[in-house]
Amino acid sequence: MAELVPIIQLGNPILRQKAALVDNIQDEHIQKLIEDLITTVVQANGVGIAAPQLAQSYRLLIVASRPNPRYPNAPEMEPTAMINPKITAHSTEVVKGWEGCLSVPGIRGLVPRYQAIEVEYTDRNGKLQKQELTDFVARIFQHEYDHLDGIVFVDRLENTLEMITEQEYQQRVVNNI
Repeated sequence: MAELVPIIQLGNPILRQKAALVDNIQDEHIQKLIEDLITTVVQANGVGIAAPQLAQSYRLLIVASRPNPRYPNAPEMEPTAMINPKITAHSTEVVKGWEGCLSVPGIRGLVPRYQAIEVEYTDRNGKLQKQELTDFVARIFQHEYDHLDGIVFVDRLENTLEMITEQEYQQRVVNNI
């Protein structure tokens, strides 16, 4: 049964490690980890999560976009497990957008990301998938993919002046004050 697992925070060395490839997708531990990731991201009002955030250094991430208090305008999609993902192509267009992270609570930053990406990953049933992701969903994927390489969103900020607290983000950006 899936459980809510504590999310590790910035400063934990696992967040700075390059994650290992998943060899056996059908392994009971990996399948339970997928369930735990989905349960945890939904309960934490996230739109994505990567295995290293649950202190499991595997190349496994979940994209789970849906409107919630942290991202009220997020598009709706089913939580999708992406195992051993790769970015195979990307747009030349880079756009800045606000990001937060469940492992860096209380802070948001304007992060430059590719507008569109093509990705490959293995799904939880062992089938190779290829997808084009755009806009907010592409941003989620790139954010979570960075976790697999030990990168957190604050590493991508071009300027510390483009960082605000969660409270200011909710007031100024979400409520357009």
